[in-house]
Amino acid sequence: MSLPCSDQSIRPRKMQSASLPRGVEAVRCWCGDVCKVKEVTDFSDWLGMKFFMCANYESDPPESISAYVRPPSPPPLCMYYRWIDTEMPDWAVTEIRERGRCAWASLDLEERREKAEAEEKAEQKKEWEDYCVEQRAFLDEMKRKNQEEKLRLEEVYRQREQAREAERERKRERARAAKAAEEAGDGKGKYPRWTQ
Repeated sequence: MSLPCSDQSIRPRKMQSASLPRGVEAVRCWCGDVCKVKEVTDFSDWLGMKFFMCANYESDPPESISAYVRPPSPPPLCMYYRWIDTEMPDWAVTEIRERGRCAWASLDLEERREKAEAEEKAEQKKEWEDYCVEQRAFLDEMKRKNQEEKLRLEEVYRQREQAREAERERKRERARAAKAAEEAGDGKGKYPRWTQ
C-alpha cells in the first residue's frame, strides 16, 4: 500500500463511491475520521483504481439563503488520500485498450471519410472544369459556324444583288437603245397610219 499523498496535481478528478476490497482494512485520515473508498472513473492511467479519501476532503457547500446568493465554499479540512490499488484492474486495461482501438478506428474512419470527401470534391472540380472546357469548345464551334453562315449569307446576298444589278443594267440598256432608236427615226410613222 502506498503512502498518503498530498500532491494535488495527480489527484483523480472523476470518481465514484466504491466498496472496500477484501483483505484491506479501513484507515483514518489526518483529521482522524475514517476514510471513504473511491474508484476512479476518469479515462486516465488510474481508471478503475481504488483509493482512500478523507470524508472531509471536499467540504459540503454551506446552505444558501436565497436562490441568487451563494456563499463561498470553505476550503477543505483535510486533503488526505492514499491509493489502495497499485495497478489497474483487468477490466480497466481492457476498457482502455477498447477505447483506444475505437478511437483509432474512429480516427481512421474520419481520415478515410475526409480523404473520400477530398477526392469527391477534386472529381467534382475536374468534372466542372471538363464541362466548362466542353461548353467553351461548343460555344467556340457555334461562333465559328455562325460566322461561316454569316459569310455564306453575305455571299449569297452579294450574288443576288449583283444579279439584280445586272438585270437592271440590262433593262436600262434596252431602254436606252429603244429610246435612241425612237429618237433616230426619220419621221415616218410620226402620225398613226390611219391618219396618213
